[in-house]
This record gives sequence, C-alpha cells and structure tokens, in this order.
Amino acid sequence: MSSVSAISAFRCSRCGREYEALVYRMIDAEAEPSLKERVKDGSLFVRECPSCGCKELILSPVIYRDSHLLLCLSDRPIAVEGLEGVQGRLVSDVGSLIEKVKVFDAGLDDVPLEICKYVTRQELGKRVDLKFLRLEGADHDIIFTYPEGGQMQLLSVGFNVYEDCCAIVGRNPSLTAGLQGLVKIDREWVEQFIA
Repeated sequence: MSSVSAISAFRCSRCGREYEALVYRMIDAEAEPSLKERVKDGSLFVRECPSCGCKELILSPVIYRDSHLLLCLSDRPIAVEGLEGVQGRLVSDVGSLIEKVKVFDAGLDDVPLEICKYVTRQELGKRVDLKFLRLEGADHDIIFTYPEGGQMQLLSVGFNVYEDCCAIVGRNPSLTAGLQGLVKIDREWVEQFIA
C-alpha cells in the first residue's frame, strides 16, 4: 500500500476566498514514516488560507495504516475485510484518530486505556473528556489532557493504574470477545460494561 492524497477545493470561513489544499484519503505510515509524525502533531489535518492565514481542520474520511494498526476516520460504520493480525479501529473525529495513533505508538492497548480513563474520571469526580498525550518519566506515567475553563489541563496517572486495567481485561475475556473488524473503542464502549 501507499498513501493516497488529492488536491481539494475549500472556501475560507473567515475571508471567503476559495483555495486548494492537499487532502489525504489513505495514510500509509509504514511506507511514509514522516506522515506519522504529522498525524501525531495534527498538522496533516490542517489547511491554511493563503489570503488571510486562517487555519481550519480538514474534515474528510481518511484511513490510517501502520504495521499492526488500521484506523478509519468516518462518521458511519464501514465493513472491512482482511484484518487478520491488525487492530482495526473506527473513530469519528480527528482528535480521536490522533490519540489512537499515539496510544498504539506508545505500545499501549486502547481497551485497558479506556478503562483507565473511566477509573480516572471516577477519581476526579468529573465527566471530562480525557485524551492520551504521552508516557512520561522513568515510571512511564500516563499523561492525559482535558479541557477545563477554556484551557487544556494535564493530568498524570501512574502506570500501575493501566497495568491494573490490563489485568481486568485479562480476567474478563467478554470485554474483547467481539472486537473483530473495525470497532469503536471509546467512552461509550467502556460504559456499556461498567456504568
């Protein structure tokens, strides 16, 4: 496989000027590793008006493929065949796609990580939208971000919480029994089992 891109026409929401920008439909991070970094920092999904400099997200379906990962950004379920040996995930927004790439790139599994987020929200006593940012330090603390008061907050969670969540998944095979094909693993998925 190789990455697939096309030039698309856009209209600036600020100044109204029409312009063209490169849009990726398929990202093959194995064939083009530099694209993975642009996915992780979000720059691959931003277009900039050449007239006024207004930056906006490119909101179009995209498929991301790495060695053992296939992500599909789409607002509707998609059937995909031939995913043996590959983690297949469906995401509905750019932020979730970026997060999944970071999660798997850090060597983590999103199933116990979603349980970890649930536990962390319970400890905080807040219904916030936690996003994985990175592992940090010698103990591999998990750094989450979440919006609050118009700013992004950072939250450090001990890696032992993630390990405990991995153990929960290991003791409850029903959690992962139906995870074939492209599946959506997010807050709603974990809450169907826990809440």
